[in-house]
Amino acid sequence: MQWYLVATLLTILTCSQGILTTLSQSNGGYKYDYATVPFLAEVFKLAVSTGLLWKKFQKSSLPKMTTEWKTVALYPIPSIIYLIHNNVQFATLAYVDTSTYQIMGNLKILTTGILFRLFLGRKLSNLQWMAIVLLAVGTTTSQGYMLGALSACLSALAGVYTEYLMKKNNDNFYWQNIQLYTFGAIFNMARLLLDDFRGGFEKGPWWQRIFNGYTITTWMVVLNLGSTGLLVSWLMKYADNIVKVYSTSMAMLLTMTVSIFLFNFKPTLQLFLGIIICMMSLHMYFAPPSMLVDMPLTVRSDEEKLIEASVDRRARP
Repeated sequence: MQWYLVATLLTILTCSQGILTTLSQSNGGYKYDYATVPFLAEVFKLAVSTGLLWKKFQKSSLPKMTTEWKTVALYPIPSIIYLIHNNVQFATLAYVDTSTYQIMGNLKILTTGILFRLFLGRKLSNLQWMAIVLLAVGTTTSQGYMLGALSACLSALAGVYTEYLMKKNNDNFYWQNIQLYTFGAIFNMARLLLDDFRGGFEKGPWWQRIFNGYTITTWMVVLNLGSTGLLVSWLMKYADNIVKVYSTSMAMLLTMTVSIFLFNFKPTLQLFLGIIICMMSLHMYFAPPSMLVDMPLTVRSDEEKLIEASVDRRARP
């Protein structure tokens, strides 16, 4: 039951992520350098994971920590993907409303299902595949934008690969996070340095502009992004990537409701249809077959029938 709580909390944080990012804008743009937000989020996740691992050291014996380079070398890959995804996410929210962004994000469920089959050898039932396709239809019923689709694909790719890493061995969860977030912080810092070189240091070095334009809302975006990453890592380790993407997709209805009050958002018929179809897909994917199809409560196997017939023959005089 613990993963239900994590998934619910992730849904709430995902809903507030797009809303907070939109609230942090000014006149349709960002007064702060949004590339600094993922960097600070990675530092936050790294600090939390390091503290929890240290606490683990104090309370118990030495946890399992693989330090072989061939294993550690796998962690930069998802860090690079998440780096691109986070920056695409900020760019997308500068052009589309938060509800449309959530709907487009559901495309990652379709790509996740395909990647599950290709890379993890995970088999989904025909009903689950139908639910995934239905979800893709629901997504395209609403508006579609290239950046949103790219963000969804990157999210799916990073999620499946991260689950592969987390479940590859029995290493301590916090140690795996430390490796993942260390590379994440390094690559985000490299991106900031690259911006400095391309801009000729006109705005000053990255450490001088890192907090420029920051407000309380911006800091909430940082904490939201960091906390979401920690919850996703937990689901990758102990639950399932499909659970994660469906959890984040549940945020779309909540996002639309809140956007109506905060941004005077007027939902269209297309958006309503998209949400309804996506919710139907959610029910199809997770509901047991007996709830969706008329099936007898118990189905006896051939072996059970043979045993029953044998008992009847022996009982005859």
